[in-house]
Amino acid sequence: MCGMNRVPLAERMRPQSLDEVVGQDEIIGEGKILTEILKKGEPVNLIFWGPPGTGKTTMAKILAKEYKADFVEISAVTSGKKDIEQVVERAKVNWNLKTRTVLFVDEIHRFNKAQQDAFLPHVESGLIILIGATTENPSFEVISPLLSRSRVVVVSPLSKDAIKKVIKRAAKVEGVEKKLTKDAVDYLAELSGGDARSALGDLELAMSLAKGKIDVETVKIAAGKKVPGYDKKGDAHYDNISAFIKSMRGSDVDAALYYLARMVEAGEDPKFIARRMVIFASEDIGLAGNGALSLATACFQAVERVGMPESGLILAHTCIALSKSKKSRDCADAWYAAQDLAKKSMGLPVPTWLRNAPTKLMKELGFGEGQKWESGFHLDKNYLPDEIKDSKIFGNAKK
Repeated sequence: MCGMNRVPLAERMRPQSLDEVVGQDEIIGEGKILTEILKKGEPVNLIFWGPPGTGKTTMAKILAKEYKADFVEISAVTSGKKDIEQVVERAKVNWNLKTRTVLFVDEIHRFNKAQQDAFLPHVESGLIILIGATTENPSFEVISPLLSRSRVVVVSPLSKDAIKKVIKRAAKVEGVEKKLTKDAVDYLAELSGGDARSALGDLELAMSLAKGKIDVETVKIAAGKKVPGYDKKGDAHYDNISAFIKSMRGSDVDAALYYLARMVEAGEDPKFIARRMVIFASEDIGLAGNGALSLATACFQAVERVGMPESGLILAHTCIALSKSKKSRDCADAWYAAQDLAKKSMGLPVPTWLRNAPTKLMKELGFGEGQKWESGFHLDKNYLPDEIKDSKIFGNAKK
């Protein structure tokens, strides 16, 4: 079914317009950023930030086509300063021919500062319309001058339903929709991890191997790998993170590490795990270990900067420390009690003596009365509104 020189299925199925792009409803559609950019007709420098196989290259090509621009694609993995210079020369020729040039830089985060600086002046002048693609946080990987001249567009991971739609569309185009079983579609979608390119690659190989029905067994042979029993948007996602948090809360280091490893092996977003540990540091450890919040925050920042697989070690380090820490709910209980009291008494006025007194009249009316800018200063007055002056929040609150 696949000839030696045939274009891969993923390339043949590449959308030709924004309307054909699947799973990016946050950025495509009426009132959404990419659709509005095309409506205005004025090219904009963009940085697409999102996981592999979600349509970053496709959307860049569509934009270039709509701009009637020359599309030049380079990869930061294989290109250097000389390649950028060649693109600039090509853009100058295009400029003289009244044609715009869109430079698409895949994995732009892999360019160092000097390489990014090389095309900065040409982006500033408008000679080049830059569209970068990155799987890493551009805040840390793209130089500030380029970021300030670009719009960062967050590209969402493709849901299982979106991947299934891509698979079914391809099966119909290839004329195998009746041979492809529903279970095989589900399995291909699960196997893809949200990567449409991966799903189409597996489908293409399954089509070449199938002698009749394209079923789950055919897909397994084609893909040569198994799907972990974990859906990042399903019950397993919530069950595992719940078990992870409760194991840390119960100070069971072994169980916490086990559930952490399960999530990492299943491809869970490491930033999601780190974010939950930041919350845990205040909610479950709180005042029993004030350093826990700093450690968890440092973990989140390190995970953003380092990436996987090395971030697994950072997550494990923090997981062990938080599991072994003493626990206290005083901060969480007090905060929830404070929120509850505030919701019930939002209309109560702040005591006059606690208010700001920027004018002479306000001072004469008792605003700020008795206040002094002194360390440890305290007045024997009610700091809470009179109506709730006897309320106790910290150390006395139980949710």
